[in-house]
Amino acid sequence: QVQLVESGGGLVQAGGSLRLSCAASGIIFSINVLAWYRQAPGKQRELVAGITNGGNTNYADSVKGRFTISRDNAKNTVYLQMNSLKPEDTAVYYCNANRPIIWGQGTQVTVSS
Repeated sequence: QVQLVESGGGLVQAGGSLRLSCAASGIIFSINVLAWYRQAPGKQRELVAGITNGGNTNYADSVKGRFTISRDNAKNTVYLQMNSLKPEDTAVYYCNANRPIIWGQGTQVTVSS
């Protein structure tokens, strides 16, 4: 079964940290470009971070220096380490792969002030 399953979301105070995980199955993980997106209430889904199959990364300006995306091809898992969280980081976070294009179900991250 082709799927992505996110975990690790939750409620955290401003300044805290969370680590999101996304486990993939049914795809050739190592060739995929992987990404994390987020969608806050009333807003469009936006790219947070991406990582190529060669390990190159890119980040939204709003999270540079605070978030780190990484991948473990042996575990078919991509991670998003989120530090120095802010209330404006509150959103549902989605994992995405591009070959084929699939999305996870999302995990809620809530940052309280």
